[in-house]
Amino acid sequence: MRKIKTLFWIAVLAAIGYAGVWFFSPAATVFTYRTQAVTRGSIMSSVNATGRVNAVELVDVGTQVSGTIREIFVDFNSPVTQGQLLAVLDMEVLQSRVNESRAGLAVARASASRAEAEVESARRNSVRNTELWERRLIARIDMESADTQLRIARAALAEANSRVLQAQESVRQAETNLSHARIISPIDGVVISRQVDVGQTVAASLQTPTLFSIAKNLTQMRIEASIDEADIGQIREGQRAICRFDAWPGETFDAVVVQRRLNPEVVSNVVTYVVILEVDNSNNMLMPGMTANVSIETERRDDILRVPAAALRFTPPAAAVAAIGEGEGRAANASSRPAGLLPIPQRRGAGGAIRADGETEDARRVWLIENGQLAGSVVVQETGISDRTWVEVRGDALSQIREGQELAIAFTTEAAGAAMASGQR
Repeated sequence: MRKIKTLFWIAVLAAIGYAGVWFFSPAATVFTYRTQAVTRGSIMSSVNATGRVNAVELVDVGTQVSGTIREIFVDFNSPVTQGQLLAVLDMEVLQSRVNESRAGLAVARASASRAEAEVESARRNSVRNTELWERRLIARIDMESADTQLRIARAALAEANSRVLQAQESVRQAETNLSHARIISPIDGVVISRQVDVGQTVAASLQTPTLFSIAKNLTQMRIEASIDEADIGQIREGQRAICRFDAWPGETFDAVVVQRRLNPEVVSNVVTYVVILEVDNSNNMLMPGMTANVSIETERRDDILRVPAAALRFTPPAAAVAAIGEGEGRAANASSRPAGLLPIPQRRGAGGAIRADGETEDARRVWLIENGQLAGSVVVQETGISDRTWVEVRGDALSQIREGQELAIAFTTEAAGAAMASGQR
């Protein structure tokens, strides 16, 4: 009887101990995985840069003469045609110079007429003296003196004619300066800048001042993008590009690379090169000076198997890996694992990806999810192009990964989810 009581209390104590261990032991952690499926589609490799929008042809209209702005006939955004009058300078001073030049021309012509008369008089005198010398009625020196006077008169006539030409050029220059007081548009386009007002004085003594900037054909714009020297080798003329602008966040614009300039730009020891792209602006949505975010397509592959880039960066929780890799869980996982999958290791070593034997290697790995739980992993040793969202799969992994498989890209625990929910409240 005493032995039975002892056994009874031993059983009671064992039951209490088991219950205490069960009660105080931590509950198994439940992991929830965020997944993304393997897909088949296209990947575009690109070079990203920023640039400025400018008109393909921009003409700065200035003045070659100094003066005061008397009238302005156009304003910002005014459409103009070639030969249209844009502004007029005060012509009073220029007109007086024209009148003065014309007066000088009249004086020169009068002097030329007098020189012609003197030449004719000297010629007659020379002929008369020559006849008298032949008759021996005058001395030879008188005949030679008359001939000399004729040559002097002809030289004076040539000088007078030169002064006439000089005066004519002065008149022409004064009339040209007068015509320059009328500012004319050299092209068809739109005025995008007006830098003068009525009454303002412009001086053209040292350099030509800019009065207006006219953009030709705003339906075709140009983007000057700065490309880093590490990426410039991938850029070729004719490549397609996609442009985005802060003013139109929901719109994309197609562009084409038309020029890769050889001149480098060095800022703070950073070398960049200017690449010119042309973008269609037939809808007049783009404006000069806008900042363009450019993505130049350098390579494109279609109909390829691709995995999310986040899946290649994913690291599973150690507890979940350990739980699946122990005892019956390992066997169950091995029996349910699709063909070609690697067994899930028990731990991740520092400094590399996981290998089946628990060691590390340089190859990257994706983790498969089935029924909400880790089901295995595949080593992706060879990859193709990437657009930072998707990565092309190549090599042996193509036979181990199928389209539609769910890959883990992040995970949360039940406690973390509860804390997040309480934070949102």
